[in-house]
Amino acid sequence: MRIGVPKEIKVHEYRVGLIPAAVRELTAAGHQLVLETGAGLGCDFDDQMYERSGATILSSAEEVFAEAEMIVKVKEPQAVERKRLRPDQTLFTYLHLAPDLPQTQDLIESQAICIAYETVTDRNGRLPLLAPMSEVAGRMSIQAGAMCLEKSRGGSGVLLGGVPGVESANVLIIGGGVVGSNALKMAVGMEANVTVIDNSLDTLRHLDEVYGNRIQTIYSTRDAIERCALDADLIIGAVLIPGAAAPKLIGADLIKAMRPGTAVVDVAIDQGGCFETSRPTTHADPIYLVDGVVHYCVANMPGAVAKTSAMALNHATLPFVLEIANLGTIKALQHNPHLFQGLNVWRGMVTNEHIAQQHGFPFAPVESSQLSLNTH
Repeated sequence: MRIGVPKEIKVHEYRVGLIPAAVRELTAAGHQLVLETGAGLGCDFDDQMYERSGATILSSAEEVFAEAEMIVKVKEPQAVERKRLRPDQTLFTYLHLAPDLPQTQDLIESQAICIAYETVTDRNGRLPLLAPMSEVAGRMSIQAGAMCLEKSRGGSGVLLGGVPGVESANVLIIGGGVVGSNALKMAVGMEANVTVIDNSLDTLRHLDEVYGNRIQTIYSTRDAIERCALDADLIIGAVLIPGAAAPKLIGADLIKAMRPGTAVVDVAIDQGGCFETSRPTTHADPIYLVDGVVHYCVANMPGAVAKTSAMALNHATLPFVLEIANLGTIKALQHNPHLFQGLNVWRGMVTNEHIAQQHGFPFAPVESSQLSLNTH
């Protein structure tokens, strides 16, 4: 298969779809790789490293899209990239379609086969291609929150871990999954007072067993969220419904009631955000204030640590890229039910029920056995 990797063009996105080590594995398996020049520079991978791994370097993204049967990216295709997709071409990347109607419409019109990292599953029902970036974002959320608490950023001027004689900051983490547990690890390490809210008692039991009396675990109710939010210095939004828009767990009225200088970090912003006052920001301009509350809502947090993030992501995606390349997209989708769960748009049809409901499109419950074989 001919696989293409364009340079990411989202603002301050430095990751790359395939690192040189992954390219070498694919070329060793007999596949052709074409990369846009400079695609890996944000991760310190230059064109020569890719050429040594067996790739061909092309001068523009237009050439990459024109030549490739499958496009491998990191972030959702931007408007100009979506116009380059063609019928039956495979797109394999993060999509996050639930909060993004224009992208959904464009992918439908493209007639391409669009597989989203964030809805691919494993045998335990987990999300193996979302997990690496969730780990990074969870750990970064505490760094970002600590920055937002600085007085120069509009924060309350509280140090997360305090100092001898001065109490630590109160950190509230809403959601105890991959993002939340990684945020928790960092917050505990920085000696903050941490409370985790989740609607899974099993999750709360596990965290309580790991951290004991170093944290508070509370079952998620509206009352619990409101009570803890009003007492928090920093709130991390770490909730996820796979493929669907994030629930709004903290409304504008509650934001208004918080102490000025409170900081909120919405890691769920890719899926629309879990705070009513959230709107996507970039690394170029990451924060804004609403009613005195500092909001950090960067939609590609792991992009700031591009090399670590790209390597972690590739370790998870490479087996699926190889499977698609070796078998062809259709046979790979038919053979692997976990990859099939990643299929969001199929030749002009929305095949993810959450996305169809969110945007009012007809839901096409395509079975893997119904996929046509008259393509690559």
